[in-house]
Amino acid sequence: MPMATTRKVWTLEEVHSLPDDGNKYELARGELFVTPPPTDEHETILARLTRLLDAFVAANGLGFVYHPRAVLRFEGSEVEPDLMVRKPQARPDASWDSAPVPTLVVEVVSASTRRRDHEQKKSLYLDAAVGEYWIVDPSRRTITVVRCGDADRVERERVSWMPLGVSSALIVQLADVFG
Repeated sequence: MPMATTRKVWTLEEVHSLPDDGNKYELARGELFVTPPPTDEHETILARLTRLLDAFVAANGLGFVYHPRAVLRFEGSEVEPDLMVRKPQARPDASWDSAPVPTLVVEVVSASTRRRDHEQKKSLYLDAAVGEYWIVDPSRRTITVVRCGDADRVERERVSWMPLGVSSALIVQLADVFG
């Protein structure tokens, strides 16, 4: 007869005690995710996206484009999005718990992160009220756009991003993202 397995529920304190070994440790609703260092392709895609987003973010007073080591905390979870756009904190010494909710979060999927990016992280970002979530898939050359209350859209040519308070959308050509 098969035995039921129990899943360890991790805490932030336990995650913060893990070694600094080059892996990225994230906690989503008690589930620990360990990700090895990213590939060159992964980082190149993020560099291209940063280049495309940065001027629009600055011109529209949307804050800054943040990269890993900047975290999103929500209800005991702590994740490091590959990229996020949000306002800076009012006090530079404030904890991550008081950081503003991002208007945009981007994750670049890999074989090892595909399921968590499409399931656990998507659910967490929607519950945290992130304005928009992009799931960038280099192998399929697509960006899935996720917004609360809307059906997910899989884009193959361009992505339009128009956060609240801006007068015109940013149009991102996927050829500029994937090279």
